[in-house]
Amino acid sequence: MTALAPEVELLRTETRRLVDRELRPHTLQIERERHIPDALVATLRELGYFGLTIPEKYGGLGVSTLQHLIVQEELARAHSAFNMLISGNNGIGVMGIVLDGTEAQKERWLPRLASGEWIAAFALTEPAAGSDAQAIQTRAERQDGKWLLNGTKHYISRGDVAHLTTVFALTDKAKRAQGGITAFVVEKGTPGFRVARVQDSMGSDVVKQAELVFDDCLVADENVVGEVGKGFATAMRILDLGRLSLAARCLGTMEECVSLAVEHAKNRVQFGKPLAEQQAIQHMLADTATDIAMLRPALYAAAQKRDGGERLSAEAAMLKLFASEALGRAADRTVQIFGGMGFMKDCAVEAIYREARMMRIVEGTSEIQRLLIARSVLSGGGGKSS
Repeated sequence: MTALAPEVELLRTETRRLVDRELRPHTLQIERERHIPDALVATLRELGYFGLTIPEKYGGLGVSTLQHLIVQEELARAHSAFNMLISGNNGIGVMGIVLDGTEAQKERWLPRLASGEWIAAFALTEPAAGSDAQAIQTRAERQDGKWLLNGTKHYISRGDVAHLTTVFALTDKAKRAQGGITAFVVEKGTPGFRVARVQDSMGSDVVKQAELVFDDCLVADENVVGEVGKGFATAMRILDLGRLSLAARCLGTMEECVSLAVEHAKNRVQFGKPLAEQQAIQHMLADTATDIAMLRPALYAAAQKRDGGERLSAEAAMLKLFASEALGRAADRTVQIFGGMGFMKDCAVEAIYREARMMRIVEGTSEIQRLLIARSVLSGGGGKSS
C-alpha cells in the first residue's frame, strides 16, 4: 500500500492520541452507565469531529473520504457510542444536504451540524420496509403549496435526540424508486412529528434507536432535498458512503479485538504457560490479523477513488459485506480467547461481541450487499463499481 499523505497521517495520529488518552479509558464506564460523559462530547465538538465531512464554507473541516474513514477506524477502538454519536453528522444524517441540498439549505443547517450544536438522523427504514427500502409506506402529499407527511419510521439511530432528520417518503406510489420517492428535511418540534418510543436492542444502546411518527406533519418546499421524485437515488448515494464508513468502523473494532486479545493472551497463564504460546490461540490471532490486512488497503483504495469522483456502489457493498462478516468472526474469536471472562459484563469484549452482530444488518444486510454485488457482476461490471 502506498504511503498516505502527511495531512492524512497527522489526522490519524491526533485521533489516535485522543482515543488512547481520553476516550478508550472510559469504555467500561460508558457501557455500565449507558451514557457518554458530557466532557467527552464537548471535547469532540471543540475539536471539530461533528463536522468532519461538512465543507469548511459551512463551518466544518471538509476532510477527504479517506481522512473521514481513518477517523472512523480510530474512534472504533473506543466504545462504539462515539462512532454512533458523530456518524450522523458526517455520514447518512447530513450527506443528503451536502450532496443534493440547495445553497440556502446548506447555509441554514450545516453550520449548526458542523459545530455539534445539532445532531442529525436518517429515516428510511419502516416496519414494512427494511432491506426492501423502496417498499416504504410513509407518504407525502401536496396541500396548499406544502407537503403533508404521514407514516412511521423505526430503528432510527439518534432519532430520539436528532434536531434534524432526513426523511424519505412516497410522492408517487406508482413510480416508487423510479421517480416516486422524495427526501425531506424535518426539524425537531415540527407539528405532527414526534418520537413515539425508544426501541431497545441487544446492543449497548448508549446512542439509541427510535420510532418516529409523522401525523399530518406539514413541511415547506424549502425542506425538499434534491428534486421531487429523486429521493431514492439520493438515499443510495448516501448509503454508499455509509457502507464505507461502517467498514472503517469494523476495521477499527477488529484492531481493538486484536489488541485486547494479545494483551490477555500474553498475561493469562494456563497449563503452565501463557495463552499466547498455545497454537490454537495463535491461529485465531493470525486469522483476525489476516482479515485486517486484507481489508485496510482495499478500504483506503476505495476512499481514494471516491475522492477522485468515482461512484462505488458495488465496491462499497463488497467492503461492507467483507468487513461486517470479518468483524463477526473476530469478535467471536476474541470472546473464545478470553473464555468465561469474555462472557462477563465487566469485560469490554462482551460489548464488542454484541455490537458486532449489528454490523451485518445496518446499512443493508449481508444478503442485500450480495444482491447488489451480483447485479453488478451480471450487468458486466465485474463488481468493481457502478
